[in-house]
Amino acid sequence: MPDPISRTSRQPDVDVLVVGGGPTGLTLACDLARRGVRTHVIEAGEGLPAGSRGKSLQARTLEAFDDLGVIDAVRAAGSPFPPMQTWRDGERGGEWWLIEPDPQAPVSRQPQQWLVPQWRTQEILRDRLLELGGTLECGSRLVSLTQTDTHVTAEVARSDGGRRLMTVPYLVGADGGHSAVRESLGIAMKGEDRGLRPAVVADVRVRGLDRDHWHVWPKDPPGELLLCPLPGTDDFQLNAKISGDEFTATAETVRDLLAARTHLPPDAVTEVVWSSFYRPRTALAERFRQGRVFLAGDAAHLHPPGGGQGLNIGVQDACNLGWKLGQVIGRGAPAALLDSYEAERRPAAEDVLNLSTRLYRAGRKPQDGKQSRLRGKVCHLLSAHYRDSELSTEARAPRSETGVRAGDRAPDLPCVTADGPCPNLFGLLRGPDFTLLAVNCAPPRATPGVRTQHVTGGPLAEELGTGLFLIRPDHHIGLAADRPEEVDRYLARVGLRSS
Repeated sequence: MPDPISRTSRQPDVDVLVVGGGPTGLTLACDLARRGVRTHVIEAGEGLPAGSRGKSLQARTLEAFDDLGVIDAVRAAGSPFPPMQTWRDGERGGEWWLIEPDPQAPVSRQPQQWLVPQWRTQEILRDRLLELGGTLECGSRLVSLTQTDTHVTAEVARSDGGRRLMTVPYLVGADGGHSAVRESLGIAMKGEDRGLRPAVVADVRVRGLDRDHWHVWPKDPPGELLLCPLPGTDDFQLNAKISGDEFTATAETVRDLLAARTHLPPDAVTEVVWSSFYRPRTALAERFRQGRVFLAGDAAHLHPPGGGQGLNIGVQDACNLGWKLGQVIGRGAPAALLDSYEAERRPAAEDVLNLSTRLYRAGRKPQDGKQSRLRGKVCHLLSAHYRDSELSTEARAPRSETGVRAGDRAPDLPCVTADGPCPNLFGLLRGPDFTLLAVNCAPPRATPGVRTQHVTGGPLAEELGTGLFLIRPDHHIGLAADRPEEVDRYLARVGLRSS
């Protein structure tokens, strides 16, 4: 018989309860934990979500992982994307690249898209969370929630049948497309039928194929089938579009599918490690926040696969929300700061939804290289900005509209500081704090919680020009100003004061 609901948790006191142990939830939890915010993650499954799923880590995501201290583990677990290998009638039809580098992309130390199975990315983030003092509880799901002006109460059911109530200041739903958090809030997902075909994705072991290529059988109809070697494993990720809305993904049906679409026999699949059938959706939550509850990742926006954007957009949600919750909880920033999360991230997600849909419909075909150039130009997310945000203050004298402005991602360029040369800006920015760059001007007085760097030259100084630049913890320029008093005003908005 199930235990009665307990009003006490076995966990320590919690500032933020994160629902969902995927990349979005774990990234957010890591960011909060390193700020000293007491963070607990619950995951409905008995372990972290299975499958290679979102395997593409874009440049902006790799920058975030570098800042969180996991980039070495991510690099070691993955590899660059291999060249695509087309097959026709059992014969190799030539190599090509899915993504062509964008020569005009902003400079980044992580310019190359990285291939890592999602389950491995999650393990790396989990280990970092525990190292930082956060906690994770698998086999526990959200049943319902209520909230007041001061707290959120979540009813959590355990897989052993027990239930308990957890009362926390804030709760974040990062629990995927079928979000229990979103449903508890009654927030609708606004989507449209764009005629996207369903598909099967599976992690399989296959005989008879080299692991130096991403193999493609571009039959249409019934649709292309792809096998991508997953680094650090013996597996391939299979992805195949399906005609019709019904398909049961089993070991037998996956083998039959591969035999029907490729030159390989069914027994070439020696093992089906994991499989799933999905109907791609394009949808956006009406709101990303309701009171003290927030939505992030797939709980807030659903992207069709194929553009490699869903996981990456969720990580950027986490980076945006994490520092804001940290300022409100730990530094006394006005709660109104949290309003900027939806204001900044919902338009960004909406823009990427259109891109993801276009790329999914285009598929992965050699064609004339147009799609590979498009992917290379837009998928890195390095050009995403918050110029229209209320948190982006451009207080300098009028200057060219084509230059770097408040709201942009800070340029990761070499610079010369009072301490000497620095090979890249983001090395100076690493960590949970704000950074004030005084470029070719006198730094203002010190402020607790703000690192000050006196930049005296180099490509960064040339790109930014003379002035004071306050860089947010997510590496976007919050303020560009000529006068120190502008810095004081901005810091007050985010819970910081000059000493």
